[in-house]
Amino acid sequence: MKPAPFVHHAPRSVEEAVAVLGEVGHDGKVLAGGQSLIPLLSMRLASPGHLVDVNGVPGLDTVEVSDGHVRVGALVRHAGLERHDGAHAALPLLRRAVRNVAHPAVRSRGTSVGSIAHADPSGEMPAVAVLTGAVVEVVGPRGPREVPAGDFFVGPLETTLGADELVVAVRFGCFTPGTRTAFLESARRSGDYALAGVAVALGTDGDVVTTATASFVSVTPVPDVLDLAPALAGHPLADLPLDAAAELARAHVDPETDIHASAEYRRMLATELTRRALREAASDRPDHVEGAA
Repeated sequence: MKPAPFVHHAPRSVEEAVAVLGEVGHDGKVLAGGQSLIPLLSMRLASPGHLVDVNGVPGLDTVEVSDGHVRVGALVRHAGLERHDGAHAALPLLRRAVRNVAHPAVRSRGTSVGSIAHADPSGEMPAVAVLTGAVVEVVGPRGPREVPAGDFFVGPLETTLGADELVVAVRFGCFTPGTRTAFLESARRSGDYALAGVAVALGTDGDVVTTATASFVSVTPVPDVLDLAPALAGHPLADLPLDAAAELARAHVDPETDIHASAEYRRMLATELTRRALREAASDRPDHVEGAA
């Protein structure tokens, strides 16, 4: 199928893009990478009358690494973020998550910030955003505002973003040095949407766990953070009670049955992936330690 007819807008500044969005309201959609939007248009699951193409807006394609944050602009492609050595050194979890996004062809065009704005609970980047305490930078006719990722997502494909607002960047928070992270997911085929996925972060004092958190892909209605500290805090990395932590994950996730897998199968996957991700994060491999690159 082909998309329904629409008017294409090509603003040359953030201000112009916001003005157009204000004019077209809920009949408009923002086009950045288009790897989520274009399939919806082609299947006519969405039929906006206006597409606001921000690819010509300067200044949205940069990655900035500062003390405590990795700021990713709205036009940074997944592949660009994956290759960015500064971002990897500051927050290795980003590269590990991005490598699980679809196929290389999709990563070469799709945008990491667009994935967050799209708010698909099957996407990797929303899970990373909440786990890192990211901040979503938004510009609208009333000026700029910042939204914590935990408050940005309100439902599957739903956010607090207004119809006349534009996401210009996301600031991912860096973990404290020595935090150990991992990202794992399981899909029917390489590049497919994950049946279940998990990102974990273990804060440590020496070889003892002090904090432990997890976020999930495809098994919660909105991305959120699960505190695993009740099961893991105070335990040495070499002897973590993984079954207790996995049980917390099993009780937390709320998957749905669809044509690809039953809810119970997804729950089992999320439980086992949590166990494996924690074991991987607890390993002594340097690439699992934040701030060690």
